[in-house]
Order: sequence, then C-alpha cells, then structure tokens
Amino acid sequence: MPMTKHFWLKAFLMVLCSSFTLFGLGAGTAQAAEDGEFFIIASVQNQILKDSKTERTPVAGVTIKVTSLDGKLIGEAITGEDGLCKIAVPTRDNYLIDIDIKTLPDGLNLIDAEKTQVRVNQELFTTSTKRVTFFTGDSGVAGASEFERIMQRLADGIRLGIIIAMCSVGLSLIIGTTGLTNFAHGEMVTFGALVAFFFNVNLNIPILICGPLVILISGCFGLLINWGIFARLTKRAIGSNSQLVVSLGLSLMLINIYLFLFGGRTKQLTSYSKQVNLRIGPIGITPRDLTTMFMGIGILLSVALFLQRSRFGKAIRAVSDNVQLASATGIDTQKVIRIVWFASGALAATGGIFRGLDEQVSFSMGSDLIFLMFAGITLGGLGSAYGALVGGFFIGIFVEMAALFVPSELKVAPALFILILVLIVRPQGIFGRSQRVG
Repeated sequence: MPMTKHFWLKAFLMVLCSSFTLFGLGAGTAQAAEDGEFFIIASVQNQILKDSKTERTPVAGVTIKVTSLDGKLIGEAITGEDGLCKIAVPTRDNYLIDIDIKTLPDGLNLIDAEKTQVRVNQELFTTSTKRVTFFTGDSGVAGASEFERIMQRLADGIRLGIIIAMCSVGLSLIIGTTGLTNFAHGEMVTFGALVAFFFNVNLNIPILICGPLVILISGCFGLLINWGIFARLTKRAIGSNSQLVVSLGLSLMLINIYLFLFGGRTKQLTSYSKQVNLRIGPIGITPRDLTTMFMGIGILLSVALFLQRSRFGKAIRAVSDNVQLASATGIDTQKVIRIVWFASGALAATGGIFRGLDEQVSFSMGSDLIFLMFAGITLGGLGSAYGALVGGFFIGIFVEMAALFVPSELKVAPALFILILVLIVRPQGIFGRSQRVG
C-alpha cells in the first residue's frame, strides 16, 4: 500500500510539472520571436466630432523622429497616405518619439499641444512592434455627454459582471459542497487564460477551435487540484480553516510559477485583436466584446438550467444544502464533489479566456479578480450558485459605474466596501438563509 501511495503522488507531481512545461515552451517560443527586429509604428490621425460621433482620418506628410533617452537620433520617417510610418529600432529599449508639428498640414494642431513627445519604455515591447498615435483636431472626450458616459460604463459593467459571475459560480459551489474557501480559484482563471495563450499565440490555433480544448484541460486541472491536495486533506480530517491556508499557499505558489514561466508583461491573444468599435446608440463596443457578452449570458443561463433541471444539478444543490443529508438519501457525494471541481475549473477557464480577449493575458489576472469574486458570492450568498451568478453580475456593474465618481485606479475599492457592508448587515447574502448558531 505505501508503494501505491507513493506511485500516485509521483504521478500527480509529473502531471503538474507537465502542465507547467506547456507554459515554459510557450514562454520560450514567445521569447524567440522577440529576439528579431523591433519597430515603432507611429500614427497621426485627425479627429473631428460630427453629430456627437468621432470620425478619424489619417494625416500624411508628418515627420516622426525616434531618439534614445540621451538625445541620439535612432531614425525618422514621414507618414504615408494611411497616416502611418514604421521606424526600425536596434533593440527593445527606452525611446522618445517626437512629432514635428511644423510638418502638420495647415489648419491642423495637436489636441494636446504639449504632447509632442511620447516615451516608450522597454517593458511596453510585449511584441516586436510598439504603436504610438498622435491626434489632431477635436477632443472626443469633450463631445461625450454625461448620459453617454453612464451608458458606456453600464455596458462595460455588464461585460465585467458576466465574467465575474462565470468565474464565481464554481468558487461558490466548492464552498457549498466542501466548505473550502479556495483562494487558489483565481489561479484557475489564470491557468485557462495562459493555456489559451499557448494554443492561440504559440501554436497559432484560433480561439474558436482551441477554446473547448482549453476548457476541458482546465476542468481536468481542477480535478487534479482536488485529487492531489484537498481530497487527501479531507480524508485525513484536516479542517476547513487549515485547508484555506493550504489554498492560500497554493495560490502564491502558482502565481510565482506563472510569473517565472510567462513573464511579468501583459500579452495579447492574436485572435480578434484588431477590432473597430460598433456604435449602438450611445454605446461603443467591439464585435468581439458583443459576441463574448452574448456567449457569456448563454453560458450562465445554461448553468442555471443545469442546476435547476438536470439530475446532477439537483444532486449538486442537495449536497450544497446539506452534505450529510444528501449522503443519507443515497447521493454519491464524492462523485458530486468531483463534478463540481471539474465544472469550477472549466467555468474559471471560460472566464479567463473572455477576460484575456478583453484585457489581455497576464500572470496575475486571476488574482486581480479573486476579491471581486468573493464580493459577488458574499453579496449573493455563500455556497449559493444562483447567488454567485446574481452577485457577481451586480458587482461587475458596480465596479465600472464607480469609475464615474472615483479615479479608475480606485474603482475596485467601492466593491470591497460592499463586501464589508454585506458581511455586517446581511452576512447570509441575498439568496442565503440565516442560521441559528448554538
């Protein structure tokens, strides 16, 4: 028996290392791509307001210069009919990009007269090219009414809320079925995004093709975490508080592994990277974001119907309500818990892919969302899948709407205030039930 136990432990470590080797190969391939030539692409666009809409046209014949920080000229070029020029630079370094305002056509001036120079830092070279844009004409921000700003923030909040709800429902089900507050759930979100990056960028497989495979792999990753760590701790009668500490340690370990293998810079998925905003009334949204929004709504409705109508869904809800009673009625609680871990990893990966398409991929993208997830499931009710869906959705809207009143860097703070307020006023949340203790 000891030999069998050691064999499976070694197998678990080998599978875990193999998963991370994927990222190592991806990072190595990306680095190899970055060792070639580097370019700075400068664009000059004339911006005008027409019927409350912003229209942009390219400006040709403008001289752009690239210099090093010590003033040495690296190269210069003149914008063509498309308003673009491409300047080669020797390496990924810090540069200054200057626009010669004397070469602007008569009657055109920069929107920001003082912004004739842009600094490009070495860290911003996430690919072999870096784009810089100078705007002439009217300021588009000045033409946006308060109503348009509110509606735009509302649309952005709905998108974010769908992603948070999608990521939160698995976390809430794990809390309900096992009692574990899994702080490593954010890294399951990141895992899905990084695997998608590997397939999409390094293997050049479109997201629509590799996405289902990524979701399947991430579901298996959730099963692997449960089988290798938390199921074993439960068998040894390790309490939920100790398992919480283990999940926190697992989170920190995975964050550092992702940082080591993927790097600290945000990187873009190649699928649907070039998008033009569609105007839907006062709202501007790309076809990619509109598609992921409807897909997200469809996925969340499917999850709700699965929990409400299917036999496994009813079993999951029964185990979430009372594990002992569900087991006494003949439900295989261990099988239900395995299904929950698989679904949790799959839904987290789906949210990670959608977030990566929207905000690019980074090693910490999941950990940046984890407290918003906790705010969502606390608002909806700990352990309640429906509560996570509703709570996460409203937290996303609240975060984006808060940016109308506070600086964008602080827009998450009001959501965390909601978390504290709910814990004080109604700790059971919207869908939770109050219980007597003692």
